[in-house]
Amino acid sequence: MLETRAAPARHTVTTVFDPQRASETDWGHFLAYWRLRAAEDFPGDPVPPDADTRHNVLQPSPLYAIHRVLAVGAHGEFIGSLSASFRREGTPGHEAFAPFLEAWGGVLRPHRRRGVASTLLRALLALMEMHGKSVATIKTHLPDGHAFLQAIGAVEKHRSVENRMPLAGLDWQMLARWRADGFAPAHGLRAEVHAGRVPFERLAALMAPLSALLNDAPTTNLERPPLRYDLEDFPPWYADMDRRGGEHFLVLLLDGDEVVAVCDASWNQRFPDRLQQRLTAVARQWRGKGLAKGVKAAMLQLVRERHPEVTLAVTHNAEVNAPMLTINHRLGFAARKHDGLYQIDTQSLRTFLEARP
Repeated sequence: MLETRAAPARHTVTTVFDPQRASETDWGHFLAYWRLRAAEDFPGDPVPPDADTRHNVLQPSPLYAIHRVLAVGAHGEFIGSLSASFRREGTPGHEAFAPFLEAWGGVLRPHRRRGVASTLLRALLALMEMHGKSVATIKTHLPDGHAFLQAIGAVEKHRSVENRMPLAGLDWQMLARWRADGFAPAHGLRAEVHAGRVPFERLAALMAPLSALLNDAPTTNLERPPLRYDLEDFPPWYADMDRRGGEHFLVLLLDGDEVVAVCDASWNQRFPDRLQQRLTAVARQWRGKGLAKGVKAAMLQLVRERHPEVTLAVTHNAEVNAPMLTINHRLGFAARKHDGLYQIDTQSLRTFLEARP
């Protein structure tokens, strides 16, 4: 363990978990904790094998620094965690990201209401002060998480919903009509479809237009830097897909060289029955012409052809994105869970902690 210290709040002990230097004992505690948290937070969902979890945690992020603090139980086991991520200095667009930090974590149910969370929040405050961060963004979908974040003074700024759709009920004839309408020659658009991988030289050209479409997604009152795609994220993602088996699908409609509609998704061989639907977006001046339905239909048809074993599609939408929710509901998507995105500034966090024992 590294940097272990005893905190005054009910003697909770924390340790900084460095994946590159952690002992096998600590890795064992970490993976056991990860499995318990997954079972508590996402009951019924498949859990990645320990080897995959370890591999993913060990991979350095080219763009983001990640810090992990674990609360330690009486027998050396991990009982709570605080993880935080922020943009590395010197990376593209760092200035816009500079005030912001994303945090996530929690405490195992048998160890709650014992001051563990307050100790982890002190670690968060110290990290924010050390790196000059003024706003932390934290997401939760559990009732206890909402109550806790409201109690510490965080403010809910945005809500999103995870929607799931069984493919067994899909109306493929309707999808064929959607694709025909969206890809109709009358629009004067050119289709571009990638299945498996997108060549890196093409990805490089797509980063700016896809970022513009992503940044136009509704985020309610969330304080944030511009949403963007970064080419640096793709080599490690593709390498991980090469290792475990997986595919990236991308469907585009273009007006000349301008991207006016996009739908992309990914498939993981570890969980062959499900499709992760990612971004679906249409440029503002092209909305209302059935393009979103067209690219979404094309994507689902493509996945059906390549992976008939897929039985479930999963996607996330802003609750204020009524047009996309309407399309998804027509397809048969139904809400699985709702996420609240909360934000808290350094002073509010300090004020809460100063009132704690």
